Amino acid sequence: MKRIFIILGLLFALIITGAVGFRVIEGARWLDCFYMAVITMTTVGYGEIIHLSDAGRIFVMGYLMISFGLFTFSAFKMGEWLVSRELQDILERRRVNKKLAALSGHYIICGLGRMGLSICDYLEDREKPFVVVDTDEPTLRQNCESRQWLFITGDATDDTVLKQAGIDRAQALATVLPTDADNVYIVLTARLLCPNLQIVARASNEKAVVKLQQAGATRVVSPFSTGAAKIARFMLNPNLDDFLEFADRRGGEMELVEVHITPVSPFANKPLKDMNLAQRGAIIIGIRRSNGERIMSPSGTTVVHEGDCLFAFGNTDSVNIVINEAAGRS
Repeated sequence: MKRIFIILGLLFALIITGAVGFRVIEGARWLDCFYMAVITMTTVGYGEIIHLSDAGRIFVMGYLMISFGLFTFSAFKMGEWLVSRELQDILERRRVNKKLAALSGHYIICGLGRMGLSICDYLEDREKPFVVVDTDEPTLRQNCESRQWLFITGDATDDTVLKQAGIDRAQALATVLPTDADNVYIVLTARLLCPNLQIVARASNEKAVVKLQQAGATRVVSPFSTGAAKIARFMLNPNLDDFLEFADRRGGEMELVEVHITPVSPFANKPLKDMNLAQRGAIIIGIRRSNGERIMSPSGTTVVHEGDCLFAFGNTDSVNIVINEAAGRS
């Protein structure tokens, strides 16, 4: 882009030089001088509107050779730049489409406002694959390109856009657009495309919470209610924040995560005490059985079965180790 501005600047300077030359040598009107400069540089040849003296003709010959050469070079460079930009865009779209086609078990974020950015940062910190969908291309490029985030410019209420984002292979979808109506429409669209998809939606008020749940959202979050509850919790438990900060300094951020017991999991059909999870820095605070039964504060003799979901609490590194081991990944 910088080169284009330089070329345009040179062309403009050349036109000014030609006009000044005709003005000084022939004393013609400024409009006629600029007209002669432009048609001489571009070799259009509409005809001379200024009667040229011998000095004027010598000036035209020199000006024509210089200006035509620069004009031809500039036109070539402009065309080259346009073609290269178009080619780059085509190659970039192919690269992105290949990456999107390879995604599986990823997360789709609809809306890249402040909340959307925070969600993306959270997923990136935990090395989770995700793709962002938004209609604001400048915002997407500004925030995603430098961080190498996958993004799609488009309306998330459009089936085609969600299919391009790989909704049929996605782990979950979050819609955090600023208006509740858009979020409701996205939830409806996503639920029709994937009946079993986990959908988390943002709501601005309690009425919207009900509508989003009726539309098919798995979870609905109201930032104002959640923030107020957190503030109240810290007011009632002033030492809790200090404890969590201490835990952070000792081993990273504390998290509560789900640990799924798959058929190949080494934890299947074992009591909790034999898993040695405490030594890894993780605490199991609850279990959800495959039949829906919930067990809070399970004892060490509680046996874990295939299809169960463990709720583990610990720092990020510890719970990630447990998740990988439970999935049979060392």
